[in-house]
This record gives sequence, structure tokens and C-alpha cells, in this order.
Amino acid sequence: MLAILFAVSLFLRVIALAREASKFEQGRSFSENDIGPSMNVSLCPGYTVAPQEETRRGLVIQLTLAGAACQAFGRDIDNLTVEVGYETTMRLHVNIYDTEKRQFTIPTDVIELSPGDDDPTLKTRSDLEFHHESNPFAFWITRRSEPDAKPLFDTRLESLPPTPIPAVVPDDNRTALDGFPLVFEDQYLQLTSALPIDANVYGLGEVLASSGFRRDIGTSGGVGTVQTMWARDSPDPIDENMHNYGSHPIYLEHRYDENTRRSKSHGVFHFGAAGSDILLLTPPSSPVSLIQYRLVGGTLDFYFFSGPSPQKVIEQYGELVGRPTWQPAWGFGFHLCRWGYGDVNETREQVVRMREANIPLEVMWNDIDLYHALRDFTTDPGSFPADQMKGFIGELTANHQHYIPILDAAVAILVNTSDVYDPYTRGSELDVWMRNPDGSPYFGQVWPGYTVFPDWFASNTSAFWTEALSNWSHAAVDFSGLWLDMNEPSSFCIGSCGTGANLTAATIPTMFFPGTPGNLVTDYPEGYNASIWGPSGNITINGTLTFGNLSSPSRVYSRRALGAAAEPGVNINSPPYALHNADGFLSTHTVSTNATHASGVVELDVHNMWGLMEEKATHLGLLELHPGKRPFLISRSTFPSSGRWTGHWLGDNISKWRYMYLSIQGVLQFQLFQIPFVGADTCGFQGNTDEELCNRWMQLSAFTPFYRNHNVRSALSQEPYRWDSVANASRTAISVRYSLLPYWYTLFANASLHGSPPIRALFFEFPDEPELFSVDRQFLVGRDLLVTPVLNPNVSTVDGIFPGQGRVIWRDWYTHRVVDAAISENTTLDAPLGHINVHIRDGSAFLLHDRPSYTIEETRQGPFALLVAQAADGYAFGTVYLDDGESVPPTANTTLTISARKGAIAIRALGDFTVGPRLSRVTVLGAAKTSPAEVVVNGEPDTSWVFDRDTERLVVSGLSLDLNLPINILWE
Repeated sequence: MLAILFAVSLFLRVIALAREASKFEQGRSFSENDIGPSMNVSLCPGYTVAPQEETRRGLVIQLTLAGAACQAFGRDIDNLTVEVGYETTMRLHVNIYDTEKRQFTIPTDVIELSPGDDDPTLKTRSDLEFHHESNPFAFWITRRSEPDAKPLFDTRLESLPPTPIPAVVPDDNRTALDGFPLVFEDQYLQLTSALPIDANVYGLGEVLASSGFRRDIGTSGGVGTVQTMWARDSPDPIDENMHNYGSHPIYLEHRYDENTRRSKSHGVFHFGAAGSDILLLTPPSSPVSLIQYRLVGGTLDFYFFSGPSPQKVIEQYGELVGRPTWQPAWGFGFHLCRWGYGDVNETREQVVRMREANIPLEVMWNDIDLYHALRDFTTDPGSFPADQMKGFIGELTANHQHYIPILDAAVAILVNTSDVYDPYTRGSELDVWMRNPDGSPYFGQVWPGYTVFPDWFASNTSAFWTEALSNWSHAAVDFSGLWLDMNEPSSFCIGSCGTGANLTAATIPTMFFPGTPGNLVTDYPEGYNASIWGPSGNITINGTLTFGNLSSPSRVYSRRALGAAAEPGVNINSPPYALHNADGFLSTHTVSTNATHASGVVELDVHNMWGLMEEKATHLGLLELHPGKRPFLISRSTFPSSGRWTGHWLGDNISKWRYMYLSIQGVLQFQLFQIPFVGADTCGFQGNTDEELCNRWMQLSAFTPFYRNHNVRSALSQEPYRWDSVANASRTAISVRYSLLPYWYTLFANASLHGSPPIRALFFEFPDEPELFSVDRQFLVGRDLLVTPVLNPNVSTVDGIFPGQGRVIWRDWYTHRVVDAAISENTTLDAPLGHINVHIRDGSAFLLHDRPSYTIEETRQGPFALLVAQAADGYAFGTVYLDDGESVPPTANTTLTISARKGAIAIRALGDFTVGPRLSRVTVLGAAKTSPAEVVVNGEPDTSWVFDRDTERLVVSGLSLDLNLPINILWE
């Protein structure tokens, strides 16, 4: 949902300037006797080792400040404790915290991490080793198997370049490096590690980086990265201080050995909720690159994962924070939404027109148009009457379709004595709202006007939330899942702006919505000039190609004013170290950092977790509402462990070709973050799309986990039936997607069971091929499907690299022909409009739905087909996980194992779920050079087969094989 609009910003600025600064915008300050911060870490003495002792699982080290306190950006903490724990053979825990434990740490009832193994032998057989020196204290991590290799993480001063170093990023003095001591203050913590020069680093998000999925570390013409961890409501900024809706301080580093031509990956995770800057830099003339953590609170709590493959790093991270939730089968269908379906009839019309166009639609959504007065848990009595909504959702259910509404984070307050709004009244009775430091309610401002925000630390909040969901569901909206938006959380004013305000004057006028005078949606994709060709967005008009070089400039959204709050000394709202927050003041466009929770903590310490805590409460609420059924959630703001509760969409993107490309790196990031069910707003959200962009994007998104078309109010309609070419491309892409549903389902079962990433960067599967380390215009679905989308306008070919360095046979998905691919270089592929290149890796085996239907349920009831792509030696292998598609595990399930060798395929079932549909067709690619003399199925000769010499393809059709029983197919 678009939250930063130019007109709204102007309106809110007027509101902010028209009132006096609230006293609740103030924070605590240094007292008169305190010495202010020096703003210089070069004077910080570091720490020395005092007593240390061995423990059952590792080591405990006591540290004391090594000299006079420097008070760089806060008050130095004299005594620290370092706990080192060997938790598994592949995971090492190093936790540096204040001995008195006054700094905030994440409670275990918010995130429960895996404790690891209670095995004292891990100290001597773990793949990772902890080393340290005493004065000043520093530590480094190595692989036990490679003691002489460069450390994986190294904080020793001698391993880092000499300081001081002027600003490494031009025009950003905060990237000056005054020194590399360990700094541990109440409001500033710093730790720095050396990295290999030009290291391959991935992760640290959420972010849209122009450098791509591989992060800019300040080499090869890059300037480096400042990744800020501070959840903010910003419509998908590119390189805007590198932060977005969620915070994920986990990175994967992939190291390639030029001598052995082999690679190994490892991971580093900082477990903390404090706002932070994480710098990836390479100072001029430095022999090393570096990563530096700068936190405004919390502790230095690190986990190290040894991999050694990229997939293993991701799985080890999932084992720690929790693996992804199980997705219902219907969630893999096509979803449709927009901000601007004005009533239930217009919403129903989309369902009808999609079916008339024979474009499968699984889930219909509504944005805030659904609400009465823009209030959560309501339906508008005029445009979305409760009885009509019940009837509409009943129609969807009868047709095996589903419905999802939006749920914003903020809850409206009562504006006068005659106002009735049960969620606010009930929440006030149960005392579930966030408060100001003096205990009064914290009033922000969002779409419905002045609002309150649930306090997830309060004891009654989860019960209140579940009750509100239940009431809403039973009253009018029998939803199948929920869409959580604005949960950074977003607020349109600074501080508790409703305190002492005229509450009746708070509603944001709808005249500031997109499409109204002064805020018209006029932008189009690169290459389309609406001033010449009009608003249609068509590829051709009167037979003339509309693509040109005079595209309109991208819209620039103005920042809001910072307000008039005084900021003397050190205070909660403005820590002395200023994070690289693109909005400036930390409380801009969100809840103020001094807002208070029931537990006594302030928002500054827990801000980044707000979305996670809402996701957890909503997931558990849906389990109560629909016992035994898998909850389906899509959420905007995420944090480590969010994947246990929700999926994610990539936010308020823009209808530009560049954003379609950037969506790939977003999907890849969230595989690493253990939130694999992710996707972009297909065809773009902000601005107008056009026919060509929507055509290509509908194809691309069919190969990402979450597949939804969504756009902004008053923009050009972009439902896939609007253009014939888009409709044709969509039908083709969705048919392929639905046929692959058993493959998708198995990939996500493996994600939930093992943490394996369903979508993979090419180097995940081919880690020893350096030419793949920066590839992010292609991706793999699982290990076996290579997707090469068109990401540029007005082209009919696309360049893509085929991994394997000539050792892998790649076959075209559609024709089954072997690709004549260049080795370690791009190959140019035909890509006419409506076609997306998909290629099959040799050695793979797919169970497919032979007759993709309009809905997932109808598709699942149809027969299966088998597609096997044999390697040169005849090998192929695959597994298929099957269950009822909706029950919360543990539930009955069966795994099929498919194995092939030259002239033979075997299928075996293991489990207690009865597979209903039968196997009707088997296709084998690379089956033989010449036609077989005979085909035998389960010991009986078969005559219903054909062989194609050009593709070496054997097709056995007309089958009706029970997949619960052993199946053997032989040919000679």
C-alpha cells in the first residue's frame, strides 16, 4: 500500500507546523554533570581480558575497559562478558554483552532460538574455532580444517588497515574510519572485521541495491555499502541509505580459492533488534575490505555458520531462527488485487472477467477500499455491505477460490461521543495500546486519522487481536488468509501528535489519494511516452510501435519535515550516533522511539521487531480461528524468524523495467533470510504499467513463489485480461506454473523441513564457477529449472549463461531440445513477446500435473505426468512430497522417490498419505540415441509409446498407474 505520497506529505507537514511540539517528542538527555559525547572512537581504549574459564560448551571471558572512558557516542560500559559456545558442528556462538545485563536483548518469548547440542566434544570437533588475544581483546574465527587460511571473521587491529581513514564514501563524513577498537557504550557499539579484498557478500537487507544481489564492497568501481537496519515505510527506494521495510543482519560470504578452484561459504548473523549501520567498505590502498557494525543499543551477539556450501549456510541459519511456515497448496495460485476496487461489485467483476478470459485466478484480494472510514476490521456498509461480502466470498469458496483482505497496523480511535468502533473500545478495555512515557496513550496518525498501535508486549494483546479477527471473520469477511501492511509500523506524523489535538479533525482527506487533482498518476515505464501515445500503454497504436527513448522521469517523493522537537544532548529519539536513516529523524514516518511498551522497554530498542510480533500474533490467531489449517499471511515488515509465521511481498514497487529486474534480487535475498515465500507486485504498483512490461512481468512472476498482480489507485488497469498479448502470456505461464505445482510444493516442504531455499542464485548450485557470482538476471527454481527472463523493453532475444562449464546438458522446457550453449559465457536466446526461457537441468525428474486446470484444487484432482531428463550416463533423480495441501504438520504425507539409469525408471512411495490421482504419462529426455525395441511397464509390454530421435525423447502415454505402488519402466 502506497504510504508516501507527495500530497499527503504536504498535508501532514501543514499539520505538523501548525501545532507546538509535543512533550512526548522529547527524550532523556545528559545531565548537567555529564560530559557530552566526543564523537570520536579513536580515543576509545578497547578492552582487556580479566578472568576467563572453560565451560561445558565453550568459554567465558570477562573484559574490563582498558583505559579512560572515551564516551564517543554514549557512556562506556566498564565490564563486559564474552560467552563462546560451540552449539553444533557447524555453528559457533559468540555473545559479547554488558556483565550487569542492563542492555536490551530480545526476549525468548519473542524469538526462541535453537539452543544447539549439549555436547562438550564439540569444542574439539566443531568445524569452526574461536581464537582471541587479550590486550586489547580481539577475536577471530577459523575453520578447523583450514587453520592456515584467512579467518572467516577477524577483529584484530593488525588485520585491519591503519587509521584514521577519511570518508570512504564521497560526501558522507560518517564513513570516515577513526579507529577500530571494540566500543561498547549504552548508545553506541562498534565492532569491525577484516574481509578478503573484493569479498563476495550477499544478504544484509531488506534492500534494493543497484549493485545487485552481490553487495557493493567498495571495489571494482563501487563505493561500498552502508546498510541501515531501521524498518521504515518507504516505497522501494534504490540505494537510499540501503534500507527498507525489514531488517535482516545476516550475510553469506562466498570465498573462491584460485589455486584449488574450489569455493566455500560461511554465514555471520548478528542477533539484535537495535537500529544499526553495517558498513561494507574498502579503504583506498587497503589490502583488505572490511565490515563494521555500528549499533545504537543492545549487545554484540553473533552466530557463525560454517556452510560450507551456500545452501548449507542458509539451512544452518534456518535451524537457528526457525524454518519457514508450511504454505497451503492454494497459496501457489495466481492472486489479484488493486488499491481502487471501489465496491464489492467491481471486485466481483474481476473474478468474472478473469474466468471469461480463461486466466486462472486462485485468490481475490481487497485493499483499504474495503474498510468503513479506513478502519481495520470493518467493511464499508455502502460499498462492501456485510451480506454482499458474505455472498461474494461464498461464491469464491464454491468455485475453489479464496479471498484475502488487507489489515493495517494502526487502529483508529473514537473521534466523538457518538462514535462506535469496537476494536478500539475493546483494546482500551484490555489495555493493549502503546503509550507515552507518562503512561498516556500514544496517538499516531495513519489513513483513518489519529490512531493507536497494539503493544505486542502487553499480556492481553494477542487475545485481543484473535478476538478482533474472529469477530471480523464471522461478521462479514470469511477470509482465507490475511495481508499485513504498514507494520514497520508506519505513522504519518512525528511523535504522539494526537495528544491534546482536536481528534475530530484528524482524518486524512481522500482528495489526497492517487488520482485526485494534484496527485495524478502520470508515470509510465521506460520507453513509453504518454504525451505522444496517450494513456493506453499499448505496444502498438494504429500499427505503430510505441516504444521510444523519451520516457518520463521517475517520480521523486519529497521528504516530510522533521518537526520542531528539541534534541539536546543524548536522548532516546536521537541517539548521538546518527544512523543513516534516509528519513533523517528516526521517528519520521513511524512510531516515535520513546513510545513505551508494557514491559517498560522503549520503541528505540524494539522498533525493528514490531512487524514480526504482529505476524506471530496473527498466525497464532488464524490457527485458533481455523484449527488444523495452515495460516496464510503476507506481510511487509519482517525480521529474523518472520518466516516461521508469514510470507512477504517486496513492497510498493514502481512500474518500471528496472524494478522488474530488482525483484529478482529481492526474491533471492529472502531465501537467505528464511522467508522464501516472496514475490513482487507484478506489473508494478506505483505509476502506470504498459502492455509490454506487464506481459514480461506476468511471465517472470510465474516462476517466483508468491504470484500477485497489484497496482495503485487510479493508475492504468493492469489485470492480465486487459491486453490480448498479456492474457496469452499469462495463460501460458500459469499453465506451466500449475503443472509444476508438485515441484513447487516439494521445494517448500524441504524449506519447512530443512530450511533449503526454493529459489537459488546460480552459484548456489554451481559454487565453483566465479562467472556466476554476480549473476542476478537469471535464477534457478530448485536445482533443476533455469529461468532467463526478458528484463529490457523492445527486444526479442535475451542473453543468459548456462551453468556447468559445459558439463551439464540443458534442455528447453517447451521443445525439449538440447541447448547449444557457450561455456562460461552468455548465450543469446530467442525471446519473442509472450515467451520466457526456461531450461531443464540434466539428471532431474519432475512429477507434473498433466492437466493444469483453473484452480489449484481442480488441478490437484487431475492426473499426474512424469518428466525425466537423463544425464549422459542415464542418471536422474527426484523426490516429491505429497499431502492434503492444507493441514498443519505433522499430518499424513508420502514421499515419492524417482530414480533413473540407462533404460530404466523406478518410482517408490514411502508414507501414510494415499495418493489419489494416477500417473497417466511418462516423458524421458535423453532416453536413447535410437528408438527402443520395446518398452515394459511393471513387467508388461506397452505399445502406447512414441520416440523422437531429434530430442531423444521417449513418451509413454495412456497409462493409469497407482503411485502408491512400486512402478518400474524399462526400455531397450
